[in-house]
Amino acid sequence: MLTIGSVVLGVSDVPRAVAFWTRALGYEPREAVNERWVVLRPAAGAGPGVQVALGRSESPAQERPRVHLDLYAEDAADQEAEVERLVGLGARRVDWELYPPEADFVVLADPDGNRFCVIDTSRGG
Repeated sequence: MLTIGSVVLGVSDVPRAVAFWTRALGYEPREAVNERWVVLRPAAGAGPGVQVALGRSESPAQERPRVHLDLYAEDAADQEAEVERLVGLGARRVDWELYPPEADFVVLADPDGNRFCVIDTSRGG
C-alpha cells in the first residue's frame, strides 16, 4: 500500500522558502537545510503529518498550477487573519479571475510564486 510521503514544491531559493514555509505552517526542517533540498515536517507532532519538501528548481512557477496546497482555516475570520499573516510573511494575493461567486477560498502565492489557497472550512464546500 502506498501513502503520500511529502508534497514537493519547486523553489528558486531554498533558504528563503524555508523561512517562509516554516513560519507559515509551524513546520521545521527534518534535517540540515542545504541550497538544493530540504524536507519540512510538523514541529512537535502538530498538524496532520504531511511533509512539505522544497527542492531547487530552474523552472518558473505555474500561473495555473495543476497541483497546489490548500490550507484550511476554521472560519471566515480565521481565514482573513491567516491571509493577512501569510501576506506579512511574504506571500502575495493573486488576482484570480476564476473565483466563483462567494468563493470560500483565497488564492495566494509564496515568495517563489507557487500558488496556494486558504480555505474557509466553515462553509462546508
